[in-house]
Amino acid sequence: MKKRALVSVFYKDGILELASFLSGSGWEILSTGGTSKYLQENKIPVTDVSSVTGFPECLDGRVKTLHPAIHAGILARRDVQTHVDTLKNLNLSTIDLVCCNLYPFFEKVQEGLSLEATIEFIDIGGPSMLRSAAKNFRDVIVLTDPADYPQVVEGLKAGDVPVEFKKQLAGKVFDLTSAYDAAIARYILDDEYPRYLPLSLEKGQHLRYGENGHQSAALYLHTDSHGVLKGMEQLHGKELGYNNIKDLDLAWKAVCAFGLSADGTLPAGSKDVNQLFSEVNDAVKPCCAAIKHNTPCGIALGNTLIEAYDKTFACDPVSIYGGIIACNTVVDAGVAAKLGELFLEIVAAPGFDEDALEILKKKKNLRILKLKKSPQETHEYVAVDGGLLVQQSDRRLLEKWDVVTKTAPETCDIPDMIFGMRAVTFAKSNAIMIVKEQAATGIGCGQVNRIWPTLQSLERSADVLKAENPWKNSEPARVLASDAFFPKTDIVEAAAAAGIKAIIQPGGSINDKLSIEACDKYGIAMVFTGTRHFKH
Repeated sequence: MKKRALVSVFYKDGILELASFLSGSGWEILSTGGTSKYLQENKIPVTDVSSVTGFPECLDGRVKTLHPAIHAGILARRDVQTHVDTLKNLNLSTIDLVCCNLYPFFEKVQEGLSLEATIEFIDIGGPSMLRSAAKNFRDVIVLTDPADYPQVVEGLKAGDVPVEFKKQLAGKVFDLTSAYDAAIARYILDDEYPRYLPLSLEKGQHLRYGENGHQSAALYLHTDSHGVLKGMEQLHGKELGYNNIKDLDLAWKAVCAFGLSADGTLPAGSKDVNQLFSEVNDAVKPCCAAIKHNTPCGIALGNTLIEAYDKTFACDPVSIYGGIIACNTVVDAGVAAKLGELFLEIVAAPGFDEDALEILKKKKNLRILKLKKSPQETHEYVAVDGGLLVQQSDRRLLEKWDVVTKTAPETCDIPDMIFGMRAVTFAKSNAIMIVKEQAATGIGCGQVNRIWPTLQSLERSADVLKAENPWKNSEPARVLASDAFFPKTDIVEAAAAAGIKAIIQPGGSINDKLSIEACDKYGIAMVFTGTRHFKH
């Protein structure tokens, strides 16, 4: 009996070679619409599906292959006599190969089309045929990926495709259709936390290893959204690793929290174009952040990028070694020259001057990354044994600005307080940041209590400001920012001894009154924001 293949593809890569081989090997090729026309134009004989079903394509192509003559031919088991007899009685023939890929819903859902227009790119017949063929993989070869065409051809030349490879091809079908259906569900569902979590992810790249050399790893990217990493352009350096990507993600989010300039211009008085923490609209300034082991070791704003970098470097010139630098504006030659003095894993920015690139490319392994947009993710996912934790991204900076002390913040301290509260959200809890002139001078984080990072950050700030540094004077920093409330008065006591004049924290402790009284005792202004920013 003559073998039959059903070929219906949106993407035509490699299809001529496959169809030519099948036709030349005596297979009958069934096809539909655009694929049939394409094959015929290239002199490959085709039988139209409608001649098999006895029913014309209708409803603007919505119904073509949804017919028993197609699905019975695919699903019939050749080793079950009743199936064979049924086909014979109904005058139907088997279909032995299905080659199909799907309407481009992944791409179209990102284009901002209307609901009606987007829905037209939901493929129905394609997934149905693929699922039928995959279920019956022992008898039917099913192809979704052009990369598999050559191996199938080689198998057929040798007599048949091995059943284990057929099973692998079937698995690819359900891998594809599950992601495809998940993307559709994500688009149509109006439920932040549905009963079943639809995630549609495609492997972006296999990574050399994970956090450590004995752990395997891969990067997966959303199929239905165009995130930062999907649009990233690597201009130089070796491949990114697992830790690089984690640190890059944090670094980019940190600098984008203060505004992003794709063309290098930051007009005076412009607002935070990312609307990340949009409750406070500061004038956008150049920002630089240094990240090490997924927490900041320096972050600063400046009137120029080189000023922001100098302050970032001064915060911790030891830990920055082997770290990641992100900037929210174009890197020029002056900044590049300073970056070139360090061993860094990554420099990321929305752009680089030609002279800057020339300088940075002298570092053979330095990864130079051009990122084109600010972070867009609305939710965060953390794997736990047996499932995922899902939460909204931390995008609300503060709920209120409540001066709870007798002393109000001085006008000069307010920009530092806002900067500190924004920046401290990117440090591991318990996080304390000491701030001067919109730059971190001391960062304490990742401890199991709050007093240790407080003492660490205050001590670090004092050392930084005693040494040669880019600040105009060596007076103590005046502002302390905390990601969560103070459980005791010890933090205020330490801050007062270090010369802190203003504290910003969420509040919410049963001991808030004690901290307020301690601030009043020392003449420190304290603001409660009502919004905690734990980062575990």
